[in-house]
Amino acid sequence: MKGRKDNLITKNKKAYFDYEIIDNWEAWIELKWYETKSVRQGHVNLKWSYIVVVNNELYIKWMHVSALKSLPNKSSIETERERKVFLKRKTINYLIWKQKESGFSLIPLELYFVWSLIKLRVWLAKWRKSYQKKQLLKERTMDKEAKIAMKKYL
Repeated sequence: MKGRKDNLITKNKKAYFDYEIIDNWEAWIELKWYETKSVRQGHVNLKWSYIVVVNNELYIKWMHVSALKSLPNKSSIETERERKVFLKRKTINYLIWKQKESGFSLIPLELYFVWSLIKLRVWLAKWRKSYQKKQLLKERTMDKEAKIAMKKYL
């Protein structure tokens, strides 16, 4: 899109290591006014969050949005409540169908601005097994060692 300005708010770094990416989509997320202000200030965490299907609708769970310091009733605010995720109906039906297959999960990857809107990058992902994670770590260390060796000779 021409003239598009994406500014990353937060990223689910653990998901890059724990999951293998199959496909991804850009979604909207339902936030209350004070949550929007907190997200704009960067007080949000996606680390253990995931997306569930309830009555053919998508909801994000365990997304932590800290309460604003200026709010008078901070103790009554749920920081990890379920928030609705908006996608097209065909996409939601496809994701429900894929999630019924074994091993597939819906994971939020990034929260970012598109102009003044807050969007969520949703992954369809498959859980990596422990031997796959070990192999990934080996490949990364081999790449690092190769880069270091190349720098020595150049």
